[in-house]
Amino acid sequence: MTHEIQDERYFVADEAIYDAFFLLLKEKDMDKITVSDIIKRAGVVRSTFYNHYENVPALVSAIEDKTIQDIFSLMETFHPKNDHDMCKTFFLTICGYTRTNPFLANLLRSPRGDGFFEKSITMLHRYVAKVMQDTEPSEHSKEEVSYMIACSIGSTIGVLHKWSREDFQAPAEVVADILTQAFMAGMLPFMS
Repeated sequence: MTHEIQDERYFVADEAIYDAFFLLLKEKDMDKITVSDIIKRAGVVRSTFYNHYENVPALVSAIEDKTIQDIFSLMETFHPKNDHDMCKTFFLTICGYTRTNPFLANLLRSPRGDGFFEKSITMLHRYVAKVMQDTEPSEHSKEEVSYMIACSIGSTIGVLHKWSREDFQAPAEVVADILTQAFMAGMLPFMS
């Protein structure tokens, strides 16, 4: 029972630290956020922060990993078919996640996302390799399909980058429709 309480407290403190960091991102540049800023906003003591993270860069790394895992989980639920509504729903979900995750939006806007994008690209390469193992042979070679997957991922990141740089002015439905059209016209024919 005591272990459950400790796990719950750890989780609650961790979420408070994440939430505080996300709120601070809306007010400050990432490299200007300090441990003092985070603990003040999170309502935790300094030792609690250090029980979770060695420093702010370690917190950033953990948030990167969580964001990548969230995106990967979304990707794993997407089973593309020649269905415009299904594809648009997936891309609306991606747009919603991007808009509500200030960390991801901040990285898409700034040139400082190098570490995150390196981790993301590595994860996406693993995803492509897994998809390629599970893909039935088609008229296209596995190499062609893998390049097309990379193209689709790159174009999606490019569109999300533009959308976040423009402070999400375009409605998510418009962005999701553009991504859906690009996917259905570009990637989907390679998967049939």
